[in-house]
Amino acid sequence: MRTLGYRTQNDLAAAIGVSRSTVSLWLEGKVGVPRPVAMLLRMLVAAQRRQY
Repeated sequence: MRTLGYRTQNDLAAAIGVSRSTVSLWLEGKVGVPRPVAMLLRMLVAAQRRQY
């Protein structure tokens, strides 16, 4: 989350179109991150790293 520049769960949730509570459940490990979302996040992190 922080790697991508999102300071709050709400910021990340708004950026990817899910609720803040969904992001919270993912971060707490109570619910798995769906594969398409995980792939999107990995691609965003990789793109962020290439910029530097």
